[in-house]
This record gives sequence, C-alpha cells and structure tokens, in this order.
Amino acid sequence: MKFTEEHEWLRVEGDLIVVGITEHAATQLGDIVFVELPEIEAMVAEGDEVVVIESVKAASDILAPVDGEIVEVNDKLTDKPGLVNEDPTGAGWFFKIKVDDLSVIDDFMDEDEYQDLIG
Repeated sequence: MKFTEEHEWLRVEGDLIVVGITEHAATQLGDIVFVELPEIEAMVAEGDEVVVIESVKAASDILAPVDGEIVEVNDKLTDKPGLVNEDPTGAGWFFKIKVDDLSVIDDFMDEDEYQDLIG
C-alpha cells in the first residue's frame, strides 16, 4: 500500500489501482454522511476532483492521485457512506483506476513515510 500527502491510500489489485482515504483522514473528517462517486469510464488526470465527501464536520474533495480511467466505484458507499469510517483501508475504498503503467505507484510514500508525515 502507498500513500499520498492528501491522505489517500493506493493499492495495486491486478492491473488496477484501488484508491481510498487513510484512517487518519477518516478520523479527521468525523462521521461521513455522503459520498459522491465518479462516473465509470471517466478519464481523469492527476489532481482532478473525483470524489466528494461530506461529513458532520466538513466537505472534502478526493483528488485523482494518477492519470487514468475510472473502471469501478464502490456503490456500497452511496447507501452506507459510514463504511469509510468503519473500514477506511478495506471496505471503504472509493474507486478503481486503470493506468498505463502501474509503476507510477512507486512514486508515492510507503507506510513509514506516511506515518512520519502525520507525526
């Protein structure tokens, strides 16, 4: 698993990258009450806003960590957005993205580097 400075995690699954937010981010946001997911087959560029999250504390945008095509979204979050709080690095994932080269994930932080970031 790799991590971004925006508190997203990335995990390679076959030829896709699965994206969600870290436990730290989920805790900071508080109880998540709404998640707006991207369209399947949407082409996104790194830095594009792809997911909107609303919690009891704030609204946040989740940015695409890499360029690629959204090929699957976690529809369970539509009816149960609290999954992000319950299991942020498992059942609470947001989307799966197909990229041209999976090695792009190598540029992100590993667990130790992320722990240093959040201190």
